[in-house]
Amino acid sequence: MLLCIDVGNTHTQFGVFDRGKLRRDYRVASEVVRTEDEIGIVVLSLLKHHGIKVSDVEGVGISSVVPNLTGILVRMSEKYFKCEPLSVNAGLELGIRIAYDEPAAVGSDRICNAVAGHKKYGGTPLIILDFGTATTFDAVSAEGAYLGGAIAPGLETAATDLQRKAAKLPRIELSFPPEVIGRTTVSSMQSGIMYGAVDAMEGMVRRMKAVLGSDSKVIATGGYAKIIAAETSLIDYIEPTLVLDGVRIIYETNREKKTRRRG
Repeated sequence: MLLCIDVGNTHTQFGVFDRGKLRRDYRVASEVVRTEDEIGIVVLSLLKHHGIKVSDVEGVGISSVVPNLTGILVRMSEKYFKCEPLSVNAGLELGIRIAYDEPAAVGSDRICNAVAGHKKYGGTPLIILDFGTATTFDAVSAEGAYLGGAIAPGLETAATDLQRKAAKLPRIELSFPPEVIGRTTVSSMQSGIMYGAVDAMEGMVRRMKAVLGSDSKVIATGGYAKIIAAETSLIDYIEPTLVLDGVRIIYETNREKKTRRRG
């Protein structure tokens, strides 16, 4: 089995793959104050709850956009799973080309999304939307070149900043209100943030399709992918674990390459 880890600024997702199939996935808060032992205990407890033994895990792959957590997870992997993990970066064998001015600056989550997206839906241009702490829009050519994209504030980020900078505005639940015209402060904020995010997304998708081609397919991932997708017709596929899938693909590709070199 392979343990794949997707470290985001808000949440960390763990996925256990068995022969290429996702068996279990878990989500915990990304807390930089945790030690490798604290994270190890959490992971082992989750695995044990579903009957997965430490000895079942033969490798670990990590995608991290939080540098302070990367080293902690590396040490956790070495200590509890007795293996040197693979950390995703642009210098690995990816199966796609990074056509970016600074390839090393591309976030590992964006790389994983592009790799997994092309593996599943390659042959047509792709626009990959990731609704996380930031909302990212990534473009992948039909031939498998990561072209770049755009980064905007995520839903939680926008809501938190609005509440923090406007003294009279409350914290809100990030859900769609009954009507677009809010009749309370809370519903007005929900309308502006949620419908505003949908309209911004649709505008960006149309702009990117004008460059990539109208046949481009749109993939949504991230914590708010399903709720946003329910309010638009522009999203073709919802892939909640796309980053984890990318970690798996990259791990397996590089393991095979390393095995060939040894042989």
